[in-house]
Amino acid sequence: MSWLERELEERRLNRLDLLIWPIGIAVAILWALPFVWMVSTSLKFPADVMTQDIEWLPSRVTFDNYIKVFEYPVVRWGVNSLIQAAAATFFCVLFGAMAGYALARMNFPGRNLLFVIFLASLMIPVEVSVIPLLLAFVKIGWASSYQALILPAIGNVFSVYIFRQFFLNFPSELEDAAKMDGAGPFNLFFRIALPLARAPAIAASVIIFTLNWNSFLWPLLVTFDESMKTLPVGVAAFTPVVGTRTQIEGYSVAMAAVTILSIPSLLLFCFLQRYFIQGISQGSVKQ
Repeated sequence: MSWLERELEERRLNRLDLLIWPIGIAVAILWALPFVWMVSTSLKFPADVMTQDIEWLPSRVTFDNYIKVFEYPVVRWGVNSLIQAAAATFFCVLFGAMAGYALARMNFPGRNLLFVIFLASLMIPVEVSVIPLLLAFVKIGWASSYQALILPAIGNVFSVYIFRQFFLNFPSELEDAAKMDGAGPFNLFFRIALPLARAPAIAASVIIFTLNWNSFLWPLLVTFDESMKTLPVGVAAFTPVVGTRTQIEGYSVAMAAVTILSIPSLLLFCFLQRYFIQGISQGSVKQ
């Protein structure tokens, strides 16, 4: 490629960037607007929520909505959610990495078929398995317990997919060198493969933690005690709709509760976004 051709190619790419960047910024703003409105409403007085003129920023600020939220056992609900989401994420990432490594690096009959079955399970609605699971946990006496909240969330096909795609591109020279030193399958995985899979592990952790933290249906069904509720289930109590009537004064309190619920996921992504993007790209682009 000549110098002139390279220059024309760079200019074409720059023009394409000029088109893509404004579109990307516009989409990002549209995604951020509901969050801005949520935080703004949580800081408003109830009388300032329903107004003729749209107020993106509150004309007067109050923190009474957050005080009303913390009159409920929000801290206890948050601790339950943290225990459930952290434990489920840890085991889900660990088992997903083990399954992904086996599907990518080990040769056994039906390997590809098993992976296809894993992917096909994503098409099965969660509601199909909720009732049998609930009956099973109630029968063995594990309802309203941490094991009931954690165990069903351990299996996640998305975690297996991310690790399988990463380990498909894993250098075989590292495994060959370890095998020459007498390393077995478990040593290969825990001492060689897993420590080098930091990026996909972080990417899977962010996604799975967010899913578990925001999980609503299963914790709603399996927790019968107030002390075992998770934060999403507890936040649902702040809904401003009661029967067929809408309580306008409840909107600001509900927005305060939802803001508290969204903070951990946002902080986690902000701190780990670089590794998250790297892990997703490594798991989706085959080198």
